[in-house]
Amino acid sequence: MKIKFCGAAGEVTGSQHLIEVNGKKILLDCGMFQGRRKKADAKNRKFLFDPKKIDAVILSHAHIDHSGRLPLLAKGGFDGPVYSTFATRDLCNYMLLDGAYIQEKDAEYYNRKKRKKGEAPIEPLYTEEDAREILTRFVGVSYERCFVVTDGVVGCFYDAGHILGSAIVHLIIYDKKTKKHIKFGFTGDLGRKNIPILQDPVVMPESDVLITETTYGNRLHKSVLDIEDKFAEIVNEVAKRNGKIIIPAFSLERTQEIVYYLNVLWKNKRIPEIPIFVDSPLSGNVTEVFKSHPECFDEETYREFLDNNENPFGFGKLKYTHSVDESKALNNLKTPAIIISASGMCEYGRILHHLKNNIEDKRNAVLIVGYQAEHTLGRK
Repeated sequence: MKIKFCGAAGEVTGSQHLIEVNGKKILLDCGMFQGRRKKADAKNRKFLFDPKKIDAVILSHAHIDHSGRLPLLAKGGFDGPVYSTFATRDLCNYMLLDGAYIQEKDAEYYNRKKRKKGEAPIEPLYTEEDAREILTRFVGVSYERCFVVTDGVVGCFYDAGHILGSAIVHLIIYDKKTKKHIKFGFTGDLGRKNIPILQDPVVMPESDVLITETTYGNRLHKSVLDIEDKFAEIVNEVAKRNGKIIIPAFSLERTQEIVYYLNVLWKNKRIPEIPIFVDSPLSGNVTEVFKSHPECFDEETYREFLDNNENPFGFGKLKYTHSVDESKALNNLKTPAIIISASGMCEYGRILHHLKNNIEDKRNAVLIVGYQAEHTLGRK
């Protein structure tokens, strides 16, 4: 057995690990590199292997730094299965098509500039057609149900508690060359205990070989109660000075967590009844996927909301905006409000016009709630 690390080694993004065993090649994740746009684009366009020779992909979860280059894999000739949980499959239906839209729009923008300079045009990293092609290759698998990956390799997913559908991957590999069984673990991204919505990470079976993520390996996180208290404090403080809170948030998971926290605070009358907007079509679509997978929710979410026939992602003055006109209309708000928008690292999307319109007003606040990769606008 051989393992080749093709990304997320010495950096956080671009998760991609290649296992070669019994003459077969299995790819763990196929993530996109993020950071400085020009540098990241150059890295994203090149694989360290031939996509046509990959026999199967196992996807830990739907975040773009783990799934974002799957359409490029299909574009390069990959025609095997992509194994994931059902929730990850459903999320990728939106995440990958949204990624294709961004790639095509970016290429159009740069090609207009290149035409003016008389330079050759560039192709988008991948297109909607490539995204739709890879989506036909997904095979949904339930947690803790074994599945055959390739000859001599059996896989199983365990709940990683990171985002909806996220999985720890555990493989039992029979290496025909050494005639030994190898227990192989890949954590993907691990969640934390006692966070909203999702069940806690499962303790995975014993492994002989383990690939683990360490994004926050040296950090002690605050408790949920501390987060709620701080959130309530910020909302009340900004509302008192008639300001707006602008929250750049990833469409997947972080937006739903923020909405959940606000719902709990609103139910307990700890924040004023000010308008709250989720201004991202992708966030709205992802939230619908959340609603369709309650099997991933924890006991607290059932006890707090579902057992009472309440929607954890809908309450009070919360509104999901979809059209461009609705988004632009938020610039004219004269009252306190909370605007949650994408992208989470402030690199593209509607968050850019909200920042431009609000950042110079001292009454307002920008609340950073997620990881910001080096060289992104959010990090700056």
